[in-house]
Amino acid sequence: VTRHLEGRGLTESWHDLLHVKEEAQKMFELGLLELDVKASVEAEFWRVAEEIRRATAELDPAEMPDDLRGLASEFTTQHLCNFSVFQSLLDHWSFGALFPVVPIHRLDERPTLEGSLVDITCDSDGKIEHFIDRREVKDVLELHPLNDDNYYLGIFLVGAYQEILGDLHNLFGDTHAVQVSLGPTGGYLIDHVVAGDTVTEVLNYVSYNRDDLVAKVRKYTENALRAGRITLDESRQLLHAYEEGLAGYTYLEREVDAKFHTSSHPLRLVTRADNKEPKVSTGT
Repeated sequence: VTRHLEGRGLTESWHDLLHVKEEAQKMFELGLLELDVKASVEAEFWRVAEEIRRATAELDPAEMPDDLRGLASEFTTQHLCNFSVFQSLLDHWSFGALFPVVPIHRLDERPTLEGSLVDITCDSDGKIEHFIDRREVKDVLELHPLNDDNYYLGIFLVGAYQEILGDLHNLFGDTHAVQVSLGPTGGYLIDHVVAGDTVTEVLNYVSYNRDDLVAKVRKYTENALRAGRITLDESRQLLHAYEEGLAGYTYLEREVDAKFHTSSHPLRLVTRADNKEPKVSTGT
């Protein structure tokens, strides 16, 4: 395909490339192609597709072949986000309602990626692929490359209405909620924190009792211990991890988040970085 890229034209080369990929998929499904070979074919597919994409970027939009107009969208990234569309943005899934979505930090960096957002449910509809633009709807959102730090996006104009509509698809429960108000001299006040559902609470909604579940796991653990399949220390670790999981958040959480207790967080005033007044903390 690459040898004849210029001579045969971009459109025909793109069709040839798609044909190679489809044939590789068919051969893999028939057991005629090993997994490592299929992986190599796909790697080459994307390498050559990138060459074709770069070539199409130099064309006049009016001269762009119809079959290649959507090629750029094949190279968008997907950001996996720690939320459920069905719990927090049900109107987006049900009838395509649009909500403003923007990064809320790293604002001094120019976004260099274009991508869509997917949630952590197992449903292929758990995604955001349409975003508000100035005049039209766009299919990608400008995003920053990920690094070792957390990456935060804000989805606005959601409110209590979406929370009431939200369902327990994949048993993802209510998210943490924070009530914030403006401070009297700048900054903002964190007035109230409402913890989201725990795994135990969500399981109760579908008639699973925590004590019954722990008792079953303890029984299986004791049987494995007596049979010599696990050690006493391993049995303790297993039970401890299981009970911690039941007490935890239904969404992904860091270790520091897992130890979060709302009762230990008093009302506090957060000042702007350029505010030279000392930060004020008061108890609730």
